[in-house]
Amino acid sequence: MRRTSLALLFLLLNACQRSPVGQEAASAPTGGAASRLERAAIESGAIADPAKVSPVGLFQRSHEAGRDALCVVPGRDGALRFGLEAVFGEEPACRGQGAARRAGDKLILSFKGGDRCIIVAQYDGDQVALPGVVDLACADLCEGRGSLEGVSFPRIASDAAAALRARDRSGDPLCAAQ
Repeated sequence: MRRTSLALLFLLLNACQRSPVGQEAASAPTGGAASRLERAAIESGAIADPAKVSPVGLFQRSHEAGRDALCVVPGRDGALRFGLEAVFGEEPACRGQGAARRAGDKLILSFKGGDRCIIVAQYDGDQVALPGVVDLACADLCEGRGSLEGVSFPRIASDAAAALRARDRSGDPLCAAQ
């Protein structure tokens, strides 16, 4: 929401300060107005640089059908571990644990288990968003008609302690300590 408001403000200000004809095309960088605004906000310290924000922490959303939670904690040798649960009512739910690694603005989630379920999620520092389509190998993580497709997890805490305190709906640790 904050980025959208800043982008809208920048676009309005930019519209009032038009360059003379012919100079716009020569002076405009290829990133567009929103990316220039975001770079300026990062440089000024108004917002954090998503490339430098660690994914360690707790991401969680409550909704009318339940609660979706994702914890990311440091593992051995600098690796990351995660646990997630997405609840879709009384019965259907998806849950799993595994190893995570960061690749630019992506968080690659490799689930433990028989089938090799790997999900490449979008990560912007404030939220982890799973894609609208996931591999069929990931279907074993879900009960009933549940699916991880399109599930998003907004950040609520940026520390490993909060992530380690997170519990699934049956009271077990979401990210078990190693």
